[in-house]
Amino acid sequence: MGFAVSRQLRGAAQRNRARRRIREAYRHVREQMAVDIEMVVVARPSAATRPFPELVEDMRRLADALTRVPRGGAAGA
Repeated sequence: MGFAVSRQLRGAAQRNRARRRIREAYRHVREQMAVDIEMVVVARPSAATRPFPELVEDMRRLADALTRVPRGGAAGA
């Protein structure tokens, strides 16, 4: 699991805050994530200011979507 933050967020402090927030949102749904995948989550500027419960819900939707992807990769890959 990797976390990246867009440089559209000016200043290291803002980027670090966004990274901490998406990492914590991931921790809330980690048990729902498939264990046999590798991924990088890229935070957009809204990750720094969006309400935390919405970030957690986005992570939950991501976990649900990943459980529906057939083994062997994404559809069409």
